[in-house]
Amino acid sequence: MDKLLKDKMAIVTGGSKGIGRAIVETFAREGATVTYLSRSLAEDHDYLQTTAAENGGSVAWISCDVADEKSVENALEQTIKAKGRIDVVVNNAGVTRDGLVFRMSLEDWNAVITTNLTSAFLVSRIAARHMIKQRSGSIINVTSVVGITGNGGQTNYSSSKAGLIGFTKSLAREVASRGVRVNAVAPGFIETAMTDGIPAEAKEKLKASIPLGRTGKPAEVASVVAFLASDMASYITGEIIKIDGGMAM
Repeated sequence: MDKLLKDKMAIVTGGSKGIGRAIVETFAREGATVTYLSRSLAEDHDYLQTTAAENGGSVAWISCDVADEKSVENALEQTIKAKGRIDVVVNNAGVTRDGLVFRMSLEDWNAVITTNLTSAFLVSRIAARHMIKQRSGSIINVTSVVGITGNGGQTNYSSSKAGLIGFTKSLAREVASRGVRVNAVAPGFIETAMTDGIPAEAKEKLKASIPLGRTGKPAEVASVVAFLASDMASYITGEIIKIDGGMAM
């Protein structure tokens, strides 16, 4: 049986750690040619390359600050020139700078909005142009359930993720007539370095609010992203799929 993403050329932002790294690995296992953009190389980059090669694909890394317009332009044009086309984009890069709104600095607000939301605009603006010419492509944005429900102490993060939801739906309407699909996934409490710092007591309270009774794994998000990137999702666009164990149902 053919791999789910055989012959697909994909770009993943924030692909060196956490959910992004899981997406790169899942794409590699499904036969994709993947380039991930991040400030640092994944610690197990060689493993990712080997995994891809064993499944008929490849993995490459480009150093990129996704919050910087020129850096994004250079990385995408370099990738597209080398690979010849672009089939999938995953806008996954994200940061947190938590704090109550009356104590939050403008610097912390801007850092989160720029990295989490503006980066998706910068990447998608270039990618969509190429996909429209091809009359095919899939853009997947990684938002969050807090972009739907809100969360105290995360006005900047929640706003950036809510903005991604609006961005997803609007862009989906703009490019659908050219065969390009745009969707988003909204993870809940997923075990990553970003959530490791949460105190144990707070984690237990969070688990108690999840109907499935447990936290999620990065691979569980990656598998849904792979589905949306594949031709199996050819009639899905403008959707926001929650991956949260029922937390925000």
